Amino acid sequence: MDITFIIAVILTVVVVVFVAKGLMIVQQSEAVVIERLGSYNKTLSPGVNWIIPIIDKPRSIKVRRYRAIRGENVAIVQEETRIDRRETVLDFPGQSVVTADNVSVNVNGALYFQVIDPERAVYQTENLIQAIEILAKTSLRSEMGKMELDKLFESRQEINDKLQVVMDEAGNKWGVKVTRVEIQDIIIPAEVEDAMRKQMAAERERRALVLRASGEREAAIAKAEGEKRSSILVAEGSKEAAILMAEGQRKAIDEVLSAANEQLDPQLMIGYLLGLEYLKTLPEIGKEGDRIFLPFEASSVLGAVGSIESLLNMPKK
Repeated sequence: MDITFIIAVILTVVVVVFVAKGLMIVQQSEAVVIERLGSYNKTLSPGVNWIIPIIDKPRSIKVRRYRAIRGENVAIVQEETRIDRRETVLDFPGQSVVTADNVSVNVNGALYFQVIDPERAVYQTENLIQAIEILAKTSLRSEMGKMELDKLFESRQEINDKLQVVMDEAGNKWGVKVTRVEIQDIIIPAEVEDAMRKQMAAERERRALVLRASGEREAAIAKAEGEKRSSILVAEGSKEAAILMAEGQRKAIDEVLSAANEQLDPQLMIGYLLGLEYLKTLPEIGKEGDRIFLPFEASSVLGAVGSIESLLNMPKK
């Protein structure tokens, strides 16, 4: 066999192997950081890329994930050369947080992030996922430690917004964009939950008593106002009745005097009218019982009855 042919075959095999080793296909939403002789060279974009074998090498990135093993979430650290640029959710386990009123609660959160700059994600932190997780936990503990337990449940969105601001500041250095931070569960101790339930029941009872007392007060005020208005109307009616009665008596006296002759004694006419009123009252007095007690001054009134006889016996004009 010709030596030239053997050398050509060897060179062809070397070239094919060299090309095969240097050819790298990057999937969509992925990136690969390439180092040349130990220093950063370039970042491969999706598609077909070419690197120099042996001289160029992909730089690996540490990724920390949780897996359920025997009912427990166990952290597993892996090294990968391909960096996923899609939005990723980090569901870290719950942690204990002490609130401002010294109540220990267990908080479970989730963090959504996306790698924007693969170069920074590789070189600016030793373990990107672990750094993000620890920063999220410490920031969450710090923010929730400033609030009391009652306000904690009302301020989830406020806590999420503050955590996102803190994570964005650190993420810019690490080449990561934190899109959302969510608090999934807030678990409080059983004794604290029972105390809160009793407190809520007592608060509802207090509100019911306040509403009942307010209703009774409004009813009493309305009743008093009604009685006051009724008394005023009765008094005004009695007043008008007395005025009308006096007007009627006055007109009756005037008519009697005008109908009588000019020599008629006015005292005799007054006695006549008083006698008539007295006679009208006697039947009503008789209804009180079998025996009737009259005051001594009533005898003077009885004398007015004689005025009727005197008036009737007077000669007509």
